[in-house]
Amino acid sequence: MAQFQYSAMESSGKSVTGTIDASQIQDAVSKLKGMGYFVTSISPVRAGAARKGTREKPAVPTKTAGKKAKSKGMGISLSFGSQKIKTKELMIITRQLATLIGSGLPLLRSLRVLKEQRKGGAVVILDRVAKDIESGALFSEALAKHPASFPKIYISMVKAGEAGGALETVLSRLAEFMEKEAKLRGKIKSAMAYPAVIVVVTTGILTFIMLKIVPTFIEIFKDMEAGQLPAPTRLLMKISTLFTQRFYLIIIFVVAMAILFKILNRIKFTKYYMDMAKIRVPVFSPVISKTIVARFARTFATLITSGVPILQSLQIVRDTTGNEVFAKGINEIRNRVREGEGIVGPMLRAKVFPPMVTNMIAVGEETGAMDAMLEKVAEAYEAEVDAAVSAMTAMLEPIMIVFMGGIVGFIVISLFLPLIKLAMGLSGSGG
Repeated sequence: MAQFQYSAMESSGKSVTGTIDASQIQDAVSKLKGMGYFVTSISPVRAGAARKGTREKPAVPTKTAGKKAKSKGMGISLSFGSQKIKTKELMIITRQLATLIGSGLPLLRSLRVLKEQRKGGAVVILDRVAKDIESGALFSEALAKHPASFPKIYISMVKAGEAGGALETVLSRLAEFMEKEAKLRGKIKSAMAYPAVIVVVTTGILTFIMLKIVPTFIEIFKDMEAGQLPAPTRLLMKISTLFTQRFYLIIIFVVAMAILFKILNRIKFTKYYMDMAKIRVPVFSPVISKTIVARFARTFATLITSGVPILQSLQIVRDTTGNEVFAKGINEIRNRVREGEGIVGPMLRAKVFPPMVTNMIAVGEETGAMDAMLEKVAEAYEAEVDAAVSAMTAMLEPIMIVFMGGIVGFIVISLFLPLIKLAMGLSGSGG
């Protein structure tokens, strides 16, 4: 039996500290939970090592800790993709970890088993997490040292699972949540694949026409005076000259626009209006808005069900929504809830969520089954995303065809107008 020093909170909110005997940290947390305590920190008591500040706290890193991390290669894990667990791989690891713990295997042993089955950066990350736990850190604390691999929602849910003694259940919920998120992202990517292919093909065809076909016609028009050429033809000739002689300007323009977009997307003020445009543009807005609402409901439900406090849940949901308009609305809701209000009133005033969502959450708040209602909202909106994706694809097909046809038609008319004019002139002079 080992001895652990802990800090915890009683149900009344009073802080308590002390020591407890247990075989491992998870058993100690379970015992404290059974005593009615909410554990905030726990570490093993060791001879000559049980002093304050021995455990690293990644939330507030010091300069010394940062130097130590770099000396151990921690800086490399955040900078290079090779030492990072990808989202898809993390989903598999989480599912396997839940299964191993559910089978009765201790957490540390489970991590060692998973490490032996992985390759690449996952091996390094899992090894460091296992070593941190072995040295006395909580699982959530060990995960928090690797924010590039484990998102906030992951760490918060694991922390709630540790405090509640239900780590297996929380990991299963996390795996299920990640699987549904991956499925939703897959639907969006599939929907965007068709228009992306059309854009690439159209760009390739137009580039070929400008570089190969139009210059051939320009050679024919050389004998004609510029003033004799129709305006569309003169415009097309200028565009073709830009492609053939100053193609580097087009590349510079495209790169500059991409850089400008990234810069504007990182400035909070401009990102807000860019995100507002995304949820208002006619064809794409239904898919974008419904996806955000489905993600909000699914994430919020998962966090609440796992025992994460509501204020912390709202903060995580706000940070993971991916849209500044919704994030601002959720932040307003969180501030009102912190002041003592319920969720429904602030949600109505925020005016970012559809009435159906607000009404269902109101029922959940009244009946004490908000997590169940949020799950229903998520399922309903995920189904609506499917319908919105199908509708968007059906609308994009004729729009892209008309757009491409219009450009090709303009090129053809511009090229043949001078020939028609020349033929008419020759027939007139012959008459």
